[in-house]
Amino acid sequence: MPLNRDFVGRTYESSAPYEVSRVKISEFATAIGDSNPIYHDRRAAVAAGHPDVVAPPTFPIVFSLLGTGDALADPDLGLNFAMVVHGEQRFEYERPIHAGDELVCTSTIAEIRSVGRNEFLTLRSDVSTTSGELVCRTYNIIVERGGAA
Repeated sequence: MPLNRDFVGRTYESSAPYEVSRVKISEFATAIGDSNPIYHDRRAAVAAGHPDVVAPPTFPIVFSLLGTGDALADPDLGLNFAMVVHGEQRFEYERPIHAGDELVCTSTIAEIRSVGRNEFLTLRSDVSTTSGELVCRTYNIIVERGGAA
């Protein structure tokens, strides 16, 4: 069954700011196997010209989908989580994410399309500081396998 196209354009906001910490950045970098010192050591990050530890480029995945959880779980959307796989993600940066940033996320269901028997749902998330500075945009495509006939 196709996903509900009425959800395209709906926007969801994170309920609270995400506080980026040195510990979370370091844990994430370790989890992805990246030992770059600017992700783990404040002195190395400052020596490289940053105000604090820098987050790896894929770090926003940690929090960028939090605002869309309600939408994806809405039975009216028609998403069958048992058939969902991660299709693609990409990031467009205005500036790096640093320890100490407080970030909010506004996510939009940008597109729903059928490709063969699969449904592709594209989520765009604008990640900004609490003062309104755009830091990056994330794009995530999730695929519901075998949805459309």
